[in-house]
Amino acid sequence: MEKPIARSAAEARELVELARKHARVLQIGHIERFNPVLRELEKKLNRPRFIEAHRLSPFPNRSIDIGVVLDLMIHDLEVILHLVRAPIESIDAVGVPVLTPREDIANARIRFAGGCVANVTASRISPERMRKIRVFQEDCYLSLDYQEQAGQIHWRDGMEIHRAEVAVERDEPLKLELESFVESVARGTDPAVSGQQGAAALELALEITRLVGERG
Repeated sequence: MEKPIARSAAEARELVELARKHARVLQIGHIERFNPVLRELEKKLNRPRFIEAHRLSPFPNRSIDIGVVLDLMIHDLEVILHLVRAPIESIDAVGVPVLTPREDIANARIRFAGGCVANVTASRISPERMRKIRVFQEDCYLSLDYQEQAGQIHWRDGMEIHRAEVAVERDEPLKLELESFVESVARGTDPAVSGQQGAAALELALEITRLVGERG
């Protein structure tokens, strides 16, 4: 299924339960999880302390019945939940409607148990396209570009900062997503992005949307 998994958290939970009841594989199309860039990030990740994500796009003339949080930011929210894997302690969010009645640009700051903080920005009124994530941990930080499937790793050796390119074997995320689903069905294994994970991303996106609306 495409993201978001459903219109509401209740509908998402119902879909998850239906898939479980009928022993069906339910995979959600959070396509960045199949981006080769993310695979390289996961290899080098141990304990993220701060995550910064930017997802910018020109005005799309589509999906204007929902805000930018459910349209674009939800991609990064799902990735961040997957990387951090800790309960959320607090959320602070702001958003502004510019060209539509709903938020067209938004920022959320999410604090997790254990101390990790994620700062997420999404805009659909930008003159440029950007899909980047930076992850800081105790020994290094990684700067990755989903769009270009490229990135860099920075680390300290003594008093010097070193930098190296992240070797990424480029591929088409949509193809990898479909291959992953077929493999899950054939082998009876859990999908890479389960219904539960899709539901969790939706719940977080809906909460951020609610907070944005309260401040609007």
